[in-house]
Amino acid sequence: MIRRRDFIAGLAGAAAAWPVAARGQEPAVPVVGFLRSSRVEGFADLPEAVRAGLRESGYEVGRNVAIEYRWGDDQTDRLPALVDELIRKPVAVIVANGVAVSSIKAATTTVPVVFVTGTDPVRDGWVTSFNRPGGNLTGISFLSGETAGKRLELLRQLVPGVGAIGALVDPRTNEGVMERRDLEAAAQAVRQQIVIFDVTTDRELESAFTSLVERGAGALLIGVGPFLTGRHPQLAALALRNKLPAGRSLRGFAEAGGLMSYGTSITDAYRQAGLYAGRILNGEKPGNLPVLQASKFEFVINLKTAKALGLAVPMHIHAAADEVIE
Repeated sequence: MIRRRDFIAGLAGAAAAWPVAARGQEPAVPVVGFLRSSRVEGFADLPEAVRAGLRESGYEVGRNVAIEYRWGDDQTDRLPALVDELIRKPVAVIVANGVAVSSIKAATTTVPVVFVTGTDPVRDGWVTSFNRPGGNLTGISFLSGETAGKRLELLRQLVPGVGAIGALVDPRTNEGVMERRDLEAAAQAVRQQIVIFDVTTDRELESAFTSLVERGAGALLIGVGPFLTGRHPQLAALALRNKLPAGRSLRGFAEAGGLMSYGTSITDAYRQAGLYAGRILNGEKPGNLPVLQASKFEFVINLKTAKALGLAVPMHIHAAADEVIE
């Protein structure tokens, strides 16, 4: 027979344990994986852009969602291990740049993926179509190579009468190959002499700048790719030291001291990726979410750099800029 005192004591103990048990049964918040092949330098704004997109979908980091960040530091051979870490976490969805997609596809066909890429994901074989991606991938494409002609045109207007224009391209990705092709076609269309250097290491970078000076290049276009992406301060300093007016697609380059940038907003593309990640957390399937074409373009001029190079920025170019850094 159970004594009343023992029964009450046992009941009190069980009651004290209820909150602990209840807390243990609370579902864990979903985890979003953030993966870039690059270094964090030059891209510290992208995680916040993803968080902004998640907020638009009703998810606040620290309240009802968590993010695991992984950076490849420009070492593509590290990507498979980083992908494995995220999958084992496990994450509910991965937001990744284009260079990381191959490693993700090799590791999983079930974890949803939202990519941000400067290439054509249909041509790359990631999705079946823009409207109906199918499978576990969708994302945002900003096709930066297609704006190569516009960057060439703007640079020619900023440096009128320029002779040869140099270009630095990272040939290791489809994006770099496409950019080189589009740049060559644009230069041929306006009969502009252009000298292109493939650059994948610091040694090749230093050699390229030496050759540009020796060959009398009067301006420089800098491409995308794992090596060049994120090296804004280094590239801006090298261009200024060698008195080369330089432009590229990423606004961070102009902010770091480059003459100009023109291209789609990578920050806005990652905001859209965060929004898509939130929609997937809400139950939508990535294969049913159409691949978006990034549509926000930014033209930034650094007037301080223009003055240091002895360039007078034409009024119509000044007026066309979305931002002027003084």
